[in-house]
Amino acid sequence: MGKIHVRLEKWSEETGLGSAFQLYSLYGVQEYWIVNWQLQTLEVYRRSDAQLEFVSTLLAKDSLKSPILPGLVIPMEKIFL
Repeated sequence: MGKIHVRLEKWSEETGLGSAFQLYSLYGVQEYWIVNWQLQTLEVYRRSDAQLEFVSTLLAKDSLKSPILPGLVIPMEKIFL
């Protein structure tokens, strides 16, 4: 794992993309989720104009719904079992 991290960090510095988030935004990703297993949260980002913008932080009592995936409803408590 350490060697992968080092190579990704080097690539990130060389390309100037900085993070995976910037890369996803650059290539038109419509929605991006960041899951934090320790805090049991899920951050949602959605494309607005030309960039990903923060929408909300979901907690264990919430449900994940996405306009990009119609009909998808996932109770957060099921994710963190």
